[in-house]
Amino acid sequence: MVQHRSMLKVADNSGAKVLQVIQVFGGSRHKFGTIGDILNCVVKSADPNGQVKDGEIVKAVLVRSRKEIKREDGSLVRFSDNAAVVIDTMKDKNPRGTRIFGPIAREVRDAGFAKIASMAVEVV
Repeated sequence: MVQHRSMLKVADNSGAKVLQVIQVFGGSRHKFGTIGDILNCVVKSADPNGQVKDGEIVKAVLVRSRKEIKREDGSLVRFSDNAAVVIDTMKDKNPRGTRIFGPIAREVRDAGFAKIASMAVEVV
């Protein structure tokens, strides 16, 4: 669960290293973002040779969260960090990078990000 000004690691090779959340999409009452939500972020640090640059505003989808999420079967899933994947547009939902690092949650695939789920090393 992330909110305004949360710092996120980047789980792809788009060139960004750290993102800061500036908006959680989903309406005025959507204060916190959970796994699978689209976020508006600013790039705080980036690779000099990457696709994205410092200070660029990008869309990202949250793929790992330190706050546990409860599933339908009653199990809880929790990760050790907050991480996101940079996407190109909200409609296409395609990642800007070509590789996804680390595990991602199954809820990302259920939210319509099938390409991110297929590129990931492990779907938990």
